[in-house]
Amino acid sequence: MAEIEKQYHPGKTSVAKNRSKHMSNDLEKLREISDEDLTLILGHRSPGSDYPSTHPPLEEMGEPECSIREIVEPTEGAKAGDRIRYAQWVDSMYNAPATPYFRTYHAAINFRAVDPGTLSGRQLVEARERDMEKMTKVQLETEMTCPGLAGLRGATVHGHSLRLQEDGVMFDMLDRRRLENGTIVMDKDQQARPIDKKVDLGKPMSEDEAAKRTTIYRADNVPFRDDDEVVEWVHRIWEQRTEYGFQPK
Repeated sequence: MAEIEKQYHPGKTSVAKNRSKHMSNDLEKLREISDEDLTLILGHRSPGSDYPSTHPPLEEMGEPECSIREIVEPTEGAKAGDRIRYAQWVDSMYNAPATPYFRTYHAAINFRAVDPGTLSGRQLVEARERDMEKMTKVQLETEMTCPGLAGLRGATVHGHSLRLQEDGVMFDMLDRRRLENGTIVMDKDQQARPIDKKVDLGKPMSEDEAAKRTTIYRADNVPFRDDDEVVEWVHRIWEQRTEYGFQPK
């Protein structure tokens, strides 16, 4: 039997292909962020410190027999008893590589024991702390993120939908990051608390590169109506939701 290739997302435009690529986790790595720097900008614990726990390691718990527990392999965070922590992203409307919904799809499809949620203009993932860090590192280091057009914001996320700053960087009311000597540096954690060093997040994408890598349909780049397959797919979903709501006999 021929192996079925997963499509993930309909469409033939660059935007549709980028969406499918993100969801498949077939991502190009563009930068390197050390574990220490990641811990600093997340702000949940001090770099090098042990992961705080909410319960003993599972192997010490002496839990009762359960067939489901025997089938499902716990994540490393669950095994260790890690507490639940979060990463929260915002992405600019101006051709950022990712969008809140597609960050959620990426997390839900490719990582276990995550609790992703999408709000009006932000995306939040909660998970056991070391599992959350693993997922965040993937999104931060790869083509899913341009450090100039996306950022971790645990508080006061608003402003991402405004115009870009004069230097092309996404506006941040709490000034967590900025362009210095051609790279984006972050000197506050996602809650906007000052950290001990400037974390180098790498070079921002050029306007042309961002336009090629984005998952956002825009009238001034790749219009939604340019992809007939996606338009048909979206209308099919709308129609079926409406019909189901009316519960036709």
